[in-house]
Amino acid sequence: MIFVIFIILIAIQRMFELYIAKQNEKQLKAAGAVEYGESHYSWMVLMHLGFFIFLIFEVTVLDRGVAGLWPIWLTLFLIAQSGRIWVIRSLGKHWNTKIIVVPDAEVVINGPYKYFKHPNYIIVATEIMVISLLFNAYYTAIIFSLLNVWMMMVRIPLEEKALKAHTEYSTVFKGK
Repeated sequence: MIFVIFIILIAIQRMFELYIAKQNEKQLKAAGAVEYGESHYSWMVLMHLGFFIFLIFEVTVLDRGVAGLWPIWLTLFLIAQSGRIWVIRSLGKHWNTKIIVVPDAEVVINGPYKYFKHPNYIIVATEIMVISLLFNAYYTAIIFSLLNVWMMMVRIPLEEKALKAHTEYSTVFKGK
């Protein structure tokens, strides 16, 4: 029952985030934003959806329970969620699940962006691992961590290319 409630809460959160992303996308495109990465976006969505399907399958079919170290995994999950909120708040109207850049927009350097170029991707990688381990879903942790690394090898260079082409990103993040 705990697993079902946990998954439902995450699903609600993700749906709310997609709503925010869609609203931001409309505003950004109305301001002349340019979108990059359309060709890989559907694969990324499929990977994230697949993560939850595979997680549910592994936990239910292989009868996985809550991990003995659940306080540690839950704490790390809550820290990651705090980081997720911090990222969304820091980027404000620029936060999106897609790569959408407004030409000549000011580069965000507050919040976690003071310390990292791509904090959201660190958070996603953490969530994949921690959510899986919270429910002893070791196969899910390994498979989707590897898929996420592959996706980030595609996405991060493309995002940096977009930011460098349309903003002062190279100057602002030089040395980070």
